[in-house]
Amino acid sequence: MFDTELLDGSEGSVRRAAALIQSGEVVGMPTETVYGLAANAFDPAAVAKIFAAKERPADNPLIVHISDLTMISDIAAELPQIAVTCAKKFWPGPLTMVLPKTPNVPYITSGGLDTVGVRMPSHPLALALISAAGTPLAAPSANLSGSPSPTCAAHVMKDMSGRIPAVIDGGECDAGVESTVICFEDGAIKILRPGRITAQMLAEVNPDVRIDKGVLHAVDNGERVASPGMKYKHYAPKAKVTIIDGSREQFAAYVSRNAYNGTFCIVFDEADLGGAEVPHIVIGGTSEEQAHGLFAALREADERGAEEVLTRCPKTDGVGLAVYNRLIRAAAFRVVKL
Repeated sequence: MFDTELLDGSEGSVRRAAALIQSGEVVGMPTETVYGLAANAFDPAAVAKIFAAKERPADNPLIVHISDLTMISDIAAELPQIAVTCAKKFWPGPLTMVLPKTPNVPYITSGGLDTVGVRMPSHPLALALISAAGTPLAAPSANLSGSPSPTCAAHVMKDMSGRIPAVIDGGECDAGVESTVICFEDGAIKILRPGRITAQMLAEVNPDVRIDKGVLHAVDNGERVASPGMKYKHYAPKAKVTIIDGSREQFAAYVSRNAYNGTFCIVFDEADLGGAEVPHIVIGGTSEEQAHGLFAALREADERGAEEVLTRCPKTDGVGLAVYNRLIRAAAFRVVKL
């Protein structure tokens, strides 16, 4: 057990966190997407501490974070030209590329695969910590496995207090959902997990962009996956989550018929409830606003003691695809079509 320390974003705090990482420990790190649990990606014992803190299945691969393109040669055995183009266009930023790994990357980091996801975050504290630690950092989301990802330091402290030595407070995350994960297949870009870098944006690099079936459908637990977030139940609060796919009026009518004392609603604006007095949170009308507020809303449902969460169905294009992808996993694919 640790007396988990909440560090500010000062240079001294970054040095303190870097020293912990260099000694083989795990630190909560802010990124522009969600907070991560960071450890030396090349140190199997340190990476094992990430899995232990999160209670994460061992076959769920981690993403390796870099602060400079020169680091990638120690991680990726091959770097196709299309990957270089994507890096130049989208890094630093919320894009992860799955590439063949070098022997430097232990199999515990890659989830037993010969490939590994790599990204360069844009949050200045993440970049500073990676540089100060002097090594690429493996950093999955800093939550207990399966629960909503953390988008502020308070969320990390709630989940990880006593499990890790320190968390750096870098403020509220901008994107609010994890990075887009892609791989390269038969000349195409394949999206394994959607995020703020959308299919439309990737099509500017290569017009052949495909969506992996695992983005919208359940993946068998026995199947090997190259990206985190593709199998197991993810992003879920303790409450049962149900997605209501219908118009605003249909959603309001459904809530009116089915809400009870344990119901909590996630809506895009107040009008979605049609005047019904139900505990709720508004996460915004745009896909970007919904992505930013989704995980905090799911956590609030637990804080309010909700038994069931009824949520409006987001769009399934652009950033909306990322919101829908997170919601269907939080809901264990429970969707009511009206």
